[in-house]
Amino acid sequence: MIKKLAKLLLEKKLVISTAESCTGGLLSSMLTDVSGSSEYVKLNFVTYANEAKHKILNVSLKTLENQGAVSEECAHEMAEGLFNKTGCDIALCTTGIAGPTGGTKEKPVGLCYISCRYQGIIHVKKVLLNPDIERTEMKKLFAEHAIEFAYNILSSN
Repeated sequence: MIKKLAKLLLEKKLVISTAESCTGGLLSSMLTDVSGSSEYVKLNFVTYANEAKHKILNVSLKTLENQGAVSEECAHEMAEGLFNKTGCDIALCTTGIAGPTGGTKEKPVGLCYISCRYQGIIHVKKVLLNPDIERTEMKKLFAEHAIEFAYNILSSN
């Protein structure tokens, strides 16, 4: 799927930026695994801590306190903040719980919100994976879901 997304980005002459929490830079790494990625990758951030989400992406403290970092609202604000910071065409963000600890009944291990801002619209997708998946595999699956999400948005426009 990454090669399909890369081809689409190159064909449309689009630039993508990422802000990652639960994927810890893996999404950025996957995007740059394809030769020619310097044509479409602009600027990527790993905003793992709430402080980074607030200071770098301007996620509101109110959102972080009331909805939490793993929420649709936070993912939405991450995408808007990333766009404002970088001026990219596509802002792709991940925030979630890769486990094996840290989950709650309301927000279990395996929960991820992916946001993608394109053409002024922010799309947010909720992903819920099996909590028994090993952490590194969970991160990989979250990143793959993000790539597929971005591809589907771009290919439908």
